[in-house]
Amino acid sequence: MKKRLYFFQVLIVLVLGLQSTQAQEVYLDSIHAKIGKETFTYSDTLKLDYYSSKKGVVPNRPLLILVHGGGFSGGKRDNFLESGFSEAMAKRGYAVASMSYSLRKGKSFGCDCPSTEKIETFKSVSADVLKATRFLIGKSAKLNFDKNKIILVGSSAGAEAVLNTAFLQYHPDFKKLPYGDIKFAGVVSFAGAVLNADYIVKNNAVPTLLFHGKKDKLVPFGTAPHHHCIASAAGYLMLDGSRTIAERLKVLNTSCTLVYDPNGSHDWANLPYAQVDLISEFILQNVLNGKLIQSHVRMSHKN
Repeated sequence: MKKRLYFFQVLIVLVLGLQSTQAQEVYLDSIHAKIGKETFTYSDTLKLDYYSSKKGVVPNRPLLILVHGGGFSGGKRDNFLESGFSEAMAKRGYAVASMSYSLRKGKSFGCDCPSTEKIETFKSVSADVLKATRFLIGKSAKLNFDKNKIILVGSSAGAEAVLNTAFLQYHPDFKKLPYGDIKFAGVVSFAGAVLNADYIVKNNAVPTLLFHGKKDKLVPFGTAPHHHCIASAAGYLMLDGSRTIAERLKVLNTSCTLVYDPNGSHDWANLPYAQVDLISEFILQNVLNGKLIQSHVRMSHKN
């Protein structure tokens, strides 16, 4: 009798364990316990960290390329926020690359920085993003990801970099960059902006997730000068922020979710690193499953 009872207890445990495993969904839930990291030099001295599970890799998985913030003069690809986010997304089945790029070390990027230098900086970092992308595509078979499912993710300066890279290839200042046949599948921006949202057209419009605080004093939420510089300042440069980008994508009938905080500041350059569930859900539904969803989500930093 005791042996029979023990048998049924073991059977119940196995069934419950199987149900729990089946309930986990790749790209939404943490399906991997251990993540490995490999560092590559993708151009000159510039490096990227590649995060991936070494076991149970899903074929044709998406690749996320993460571009850190720091005002184009600081920040690191392997700070704790970037590393934690990369590991969390890799545990859900994604391949993740967190990249370094050329920095303006010791130089201001505020209202005293000439607008022409700002544009050159945007171009320079976009060129690095494209170099890193092409390097990774060259290793796509070995690294086991789908080169047609590359999603750019960026914070602050990195958000400006990924948005400009994805949407400005037809802009006069960007069209000579080494795009080749690269086409991104989606963009996730933490408090970012583009030089001109009018260059988002049907051919480059992709599903986009935008986080932003409406009271951001550095990167505009709508359309306004970068750092809200006055018109006479050397660094006066109009940018189109998250709200303007969302409006443009809506006109183009493209999936876009705008997550906004009515009282939020530039803290929303970092807060989204904790929104792994929301980001994973957006990528799965809008990028991978191809659903057309256009929405605004109000959120507080207390959420």
